[in-house]
Amino acid sequence: MKPALMAFALMLVATAMAQTAVETPSWVTPLPVAKVSVASGRPAKVQLRFKIANGYHINSNQPGSELLIPTKLQLNPPTDIGVGSIRYPKGRSLTLAVAPDQPLNVYTGEFTIAAKVSAMRTASPGKYKVHGQLKYQACNDRSCFPPKLAPVEFEVSVLKPKASQGTAHNPPQSPHAHK
Repeated sequence: MKPALMAFALMLVATAMAQTAVETPSWVTPLPVAKVSVASGRPAKVQLRFKIANGYHINSNQPGSELLIPTKLQLNPPTDIGVGSIRYPKGRSLTLAVAPDQPLNVYTGEFTIAAKVSAMRTASPGKYKVHGQLKYQACNDRSCFPPKLAPVEFEVSVLKPKASQGTAHNPPQSPHAHK
């Protein structure tokens, strides 16, 4: 590891330790989630949007150094709802004066994390709440702050199964039944 990055990482740790006794503000705000509806057994996409306070950035989910804390979304769905792949956006490259040769991969402004949700075939029609949290570390151009958790919550509506199209379904027959 390069000396400038090591010095920056040590500064981050010292800053975080000094601030643990003081309540820190929330730098990331979850934005409202659009309505999510799923049919039993079929996945749907949910877009989770977040806004970062002006003048701050957070490490992306792949910040570019093992010393930096990545952003991570954890979702805890109810029993009949499943969460599939979580897709993080690409971060943007940011170079700070304390480590000009070591660009960081960060999120700024607003960003969106996509996830797939589905309802088990046994799920009853209705509304289900999915809870979770976004773990992140916020920084400005001078220092980083202790990691924080932003609560996440959205509702998934499980739709009633569609009725048959009115025609009886004939079971498959053996090709040897008629000669």
